[in-house]
Amino acid sequence: MRALHVSGFVLLLMGISGVIDHLWVQPVMSPVLNVLERQVFPRVDLLADHALLANAGVAVLGLVVLFATDPDRS
Repeated sequence: MRALHVSGFVLLLMGISGVIDHLWVQPVMSPVLNVLERQVFPRVDLLADHALLANAGVAVLGLVVLFATDPDRS
């Protein structure tokens, strides 16, 4: 359960970082956090045209995973 919680946090960070990188330049942890923005989304035609929305979706997915695996909500 802890691994899913950490994965949700990483997805949230990747989504937020991708949105920032899409709108401005993201110099902090860019090679790690912007893998989706720079490597995956350009190769998928549907996502390449809507990279900002795809990054926001990744952030929302990360938030959902974080809330779903919250250990304090038992």
